[in-house]
Amino acid sequence: MGVSFTALTIGALLGIVQALHRTNVFRGVISSADYYSVLTGHGVLLALFFTIFFLTGIFTWGTSRSLGRELPSPRFSLVWFLLMLSGAVMTATAIFGGLVGQIPFSADVLYTFYAPLQAHPLFYAGLAAWLVGTWLAGADWIRAYYHWRQDNPGERIPLQMFMILTTMLMWYIATLGVAVEVVFFLLPLSLGLIESVDPLLTRTLFWFFGHPVVYFWLMPAYFAWYTVLPKLSGGRLFSDPLARVVFILFLILSTPVGFHHQYADPGVPEGFKFIAMTNTMFLLLPSFLTAFTVVASMEYGARQRGGTGYLGWLKALPWGNPAFAGCALAGIMFAAGGFSGIINAGMNINSLIHNTLWVPGHFHLTVGTASALTMMAISYWLYPQITGKRLQFYGIAQVQPYVWFIGMGLMSNAMHRAGLAGVPRRTAEPQYQQFDFMPVLGSMLEMRLQIAIGGSLLTLGAVMFVLVMAGTWLAERGRGRLRVDSHLPEPISGPSDSPRVLDNVRLWFVIAVVLVVIAYGFPIYSMVADGALNPAAPPFPV
Repeated sequence: MGVSFTALTIGALLGIVQALHRTNVFRGVISSADYYSVLTGHGVLLALFFTIFFLTGIFTWGTSRSLGRELPSPRFSLVWFLLMLSGAVMTATAIFGGLVGQIPFSADVLYTFYAPLQAHPLFYAGLAAWLVGTWLAGADWIRAYYHWRQDNPGERIPLQMFMILTTMLMWYIATLGVAVEVVFFLLPLSLGLIESVDPLLTRTLFWFFGHPVVYFWLMPAYFAWYTVLPKLSGGRLFSDPLARVVFILFLILSTPVGFHHQYADPGVPEGFKFIAMTNTMFLLLPSFLTAFTVVASMEYGARQRGGTGYLGWLKALPWGNPAFAGCALAGIMFAAGGFSGIINAGMNINSLIHNTLWVPGHFHLTVGTASALTMMAISYWLYPQITGKRLQFYGIAQVQPYVWFIGMGLMSNAMHRAGLAGVPRRTAEPQYQQFDFMPVLGSMLEMRLQIAIGGSLLTLGAVMFVLVMAGTWLAERGRGRLRVDSHLPEPISGPSDSPRVLDNVRLWFVIAVVLVVIAYGFPIYSMVADGALNPAAPPFPV
């Protein structure tokens, strides 16, 4: 969690630099040439290191708490943590080396680091080491579950452990694509061992991983919404069986959707793009189930606290509790992000917003709020318990979720509207060659200012959060806001109300693999048959 919060701090500072630069509000920090290194750092540090280091922290806690035992080997746990940390440091060194002239490293390949963009070998080696560390972390949790199962052969899998198992199985499937891309193509290319790579194949391997990782970011948020948020609301989880169904659906449907990022790629058969679209639409189901279950759990808690009326119960919720408020506001933003995601998934309407600022507006609602704000909010509840200290600067913590929510509302709203106006993404200058949007659209100045103000509020929110966490870490035990009870109440509808087949994780894993083979088998085979691996084929210049 400490590494996660450090990555958040650095990534947030990079975010405000690029937001002010691209909106032309202030350009005194970086040049447009350095913009892409800053953008790469912002994406990698926040989308990969902040989110997934936090995931390993909360999943380690969830494994121990739900199974009632420590992890099997502290030394092994330390090995995977240090491997992840060393990989993250290597990757960050390559990124920031491009901003320092004396350091012979560079990585301005953005978060979507597929060919023909090329980074220093240290960037790819670091990502590979970090990825192996995440695999070992999952093995650590699965090993703990295996020992628990030997001692409890007839018991239902505890809900938190079930969520961890299905999430990691999805991760093992999804990361195969990016592992092959990095180890067999991009790293050898950067080392000069091969002359060229096939851009379509490496792009496909990246998006094999690139969309499932969105759900990997979201899983800790769902984990918190289902198991901790009901307690924070003053009640209990509405349905344990529905929670298990949701995580099974994510396991089997997350990976066969990556082609919806490649609608504009001519080398992918249209039929398989259609399969990706339909699978993406099916993924709306677990989101709707989550909305129903979590809101029902919150309503139950509010009515236990005295709330009445069709909507009047909302006033009885503990909106002054930063842990609850952050999770609830993150859920609201996730609903908005889901609706904008439907636009991204549609084959026809996607062409309106493909590679425009709409897309960053969308994923800032999902990973940037649904995941990030939930992670920050749940830390207000969890961090004092794992440190044995009481939360400091409670007044700042109470305000922080609302600052983040308002900032993201402003920035994402303007990004979506600018995307509809055709403003491109990923560029240091918001214009196309021979066509500048600034003087053409009168509302563009308002959008630029809204993005700059929203980004500034988001940075302020990140600084407020880090201040609270640092203060809590440095505080003496027993000082500050009272610690909260770590006990999680039993659901209204428990695991005994669901069929045991839901706990057959192996079955769902096999189904997930079969769906991936159907979605990706023929397209990848056709790419290879067309010469993607043939050294004699005409090379693609890099």
